[in-house]
Amino acid sequence: MKKNFILCGLIGWCLEILFTAFDSFRRRELTLVGKTSLWMFPIYGLAVIIKPLYQKLKNVPTLIRAFAYSMLIFTAEYIFGSILKKYRVCPWDYSKARTNIKGVIRLDYAPYWMLTGLLYEKILCRKKYEKHTL
Repeated sequence: MKKNFILCGLIGWCLEILFTAFDSFRRRELTLVGKTSLWMFPIYGLAVIIKPLYQKLKNVPTLIRAFAYSMLIFTAEYIFGSILKKYRVCPWDYSKARTNIKGVIRLDYAPYWMLTGLLYEKILCRKKYEKHTL
């Protein structure tokens, strides 16, 4: 579980850096600077919960699982964003987005969170194949 926590934290960091770099490209900032925060590592690490959740939902259609993952991610984002915001250390502020909730969630990010959840599922729940020798 520790290894998967670290793996999830690293994947989350990488995804956030890529996402913010693409956003800078969209704003025509060709430096393509992507950024994240140390606070995000343990938050992304909590995606480790997707593996046991998948075990309960594996027979459920992919779209329903993706929706469940996005709701889980929104919940974590809301809780941790609210706590970090209280101490004025929240690394994100969505208050200018039309679909924000208290500046810590953007509902229009649901498709991204659905895909992210499915990516974590794919990585955390992959089958490990043994090499067979002839």
